[in-house]
Amino acid sequence: MHLAPTDPTRRDAAPDPDGIQAAIRQTRPFRSRRQEAMVGLLLTAEAVRWPLQDLLSGHEELTLQQYNVLRILRGAGPGGLPTLEIGARMIERTPGVTRLIDRLEQKGLVVRARSPADRRQVLCRITDAGSSLLRKLDRPVDALDEAVLGGLTDGEVAELIRLLNQVRRHNSSGG
Repeated sequence: MHLAPTDPTRRDAAPDPDGIQAAIRQTRPFRSRRQEAMVGLLLTAEAVRWPLQDLLSGHEELTLQQYNVLRILRGAGPGGLPTLEIGARMIERTPGVTRLIDRLEQKGLVVRARSPADRRQVLCRITDAGSSLLRKLDRPVDALDEAVLGGLTDGEVAELIRLLNQVRRHNSSGG
């Protein structure tokens, strides 16, 4: 079987000038396509993380993790959530959920109270100020989502979601 020189499966093909290898200024080929994909996934995660972090830092100096906690608590509604449940729902794992909540409470965006049903449990709730901040951020974050993924068609976005879910499921199942 003859592979064309532009076939991306060829290991000796010239690097794509817009590709991952060029983006990290790597001169040697990747050991495998999976390694290239892994580096590309990490590189892309950083490329989409920084515009969002920049947007958030201009509002109460929020971090991505703090924003994530606020969104989780908004979704939980008035009943709030215990700290452990917030940690389980986080996009980015962090051992310091309590410290995140501390900072958000200092900013007046979150409150904590003992559960009336189980006094051992502390429930976290978003405050009116936290809800107001999220409402202010909704449109700019939506616009950023559109801008970041604007180079993809709706079908490509659906395929990206499918592939990301497949990778995540495979790795969360120990596969």
